[in-house]
Amino acid sequence: MFERMSRQFEDWEPEWEAMGDIDMSVDVADYDDELVVTADLPGYESDDIDVRLSDSRLHIEAHHEESTGEESGEYLRRERSHRSVSRSLTLPEPVDPDSVSAKYKNGVLTLHMSKVEPAEGTHIDVE
Repeated sequence: MFERMSRQFEDWEPEWEAMGDIDMSVDVADYDDELVVTADLPGYESDDIDVRLSDSRLHIEAHHEESTGEESGEYLRRERSHRSVSRSLTLPEPVDPDSVSAKYKNGVLTLHMSKVEPAEGTHIDVE
């Protein structure tokens, strides 16, 4: 029994992506007129990525499901992996939601967001 367990551990290669413990590294750069957010998302396709801007919160999610295996009649071997990462962050300054552009290339997502002046609010006279 110990030999069998030992052989299983010798053949085992961890797939950290499938565990769901992978963090998404994110950089936020503040330029004069825009914010640039860069997120590392290796192994995903652009269709796997969902980016949402809600008020001053930026939400980035990526989901990938893959199925490989050998089939003939009944399954002899089938392996499936599911990877998912998400990250939400509060932007340091207000941005124009209509100005956001996103590009995904070589596992890196880059978002450009134009800053807007914050609303000054409305003065209310007190009687």
